[in-house]
Amino acid sequence: MQKLNVFLVLTGYQITWLACVFGETRFSLPMLGIWVGIIFLLIYFYFNNNKQKFIKISLLISVPGYIFDTLLVYFQIYDFETIIKLGNLPSWMIVLWLSFSTLFDEILTLFKSHKILGIILSGVLGPLTYYLGEPIGVIKIYNFQIFIISMTLFWMILMYYYLNYVLKTD
Repeated sequence: MQKLNVFLVLTGYQITWLACVFGETRFSLPMLGIWVGIIFLLIYFYFNNNKQKFIKISLLISVPGYIFDTLLVYFQIYDFETIIKLGNLPSWMIVLWLSFSTLFDEILTLFKSHKILGIILSGVLGPLTYYLGEPIGVIKIYNFQIFIISMTLFWMILMYYYLNYVLKTD
């Protein structure tokens, strides 16, 4: 893993996240995040040395994440303040989950030898990222206790699943 690759992937993901969230909340351009995310994913895919592995990781991370978000919105644990929804979620959530999966393909492999640390950090940082969306105005949390418990468990299980199953199928 080269430092430049790490920097570029983190930057691409963060720009996608900012375009999704602030495109929706500040600029009333809900499609901005979709277009930025598609451009990031196309560039990432073009330069990726193992496209088949990336597609597999993307699906194994994005699909459970998207389903989890859908369920929590469906059960009214939280909801997204959005203009355009695809089902229960903002239309840009698909591209955001796919963009997020680039971190698993390129960066989070560093937790391969530090599994407990990876699982704990995931259980803290995942929910925190969503929680910080409330002051920005992109998410409304209705049941904070269930939100924290379900988010913490999901993110810890997702990282455990990634480290123990997804990485081993390479």
